[in-house]
Amino acid sequence: MFLSKNHYGFIPQTSTIDAIMPVKEFVQEGFSKGEITVTVSLDVEGAFNSAWVPRVLKNLQESGCPRNLYNLTKNYFTQRKATMATNIKTERAVSKGCLQGSCLGPGLWNIFYNSLLNLKFKSGTKIIAFADDLLLLIRGKSARELENIANTELKKFQRGQEKIRSVSTTKSRKQC
Repeated sequence: MFLSKNHYGFIPQTSTIDAIMPVKEFVQEGFSKGEITVTVSLDVEGAFNSAWVPRVLKNLQESGCPRNLYNLTKNYFTQRKATMATNIKTERAVSKGCLQGSCLGPGLWNIFYNSLLNLKFKSGTKIIAFADDLLLLIRGKSARELENIANTELKKFQRGQEKIRSVSTTKSRKQC
């Protein structure tokens, strides 16, 4: 399957319940081993607007997308304009982003975000996404171990994020 099995947003027949169940299982498994679990919650600011078109197209190519669908998608992203009409009509070229509210927007976002979800994390780390919200779950035996692993994994995520040219995220931490 091209899309990560850890992404539950904009996928037919999935809901937040489907996304939370692997989180629950991961935490329970760690608890049974005497481990502590930390969750780092990341939310992409301006998610749909931040999707970088060249990365969407590259991910499509790498997935083996049929040429006609690739060309259709590429054409979808060309010569786009945004118009704002008040007393004066203003028009500007749009060069990035998936149109929020469009039929293609959610699917194109999933294609864009997929490379982050396929990063290779350590065995005590799991990543779960729902739309543009992401949980990085990290298990360990001590607070010091968790801090070291979390810092390493967040750096890996940041490098991956820079690679796809995504915007910055906000994060919050909770200990389970």
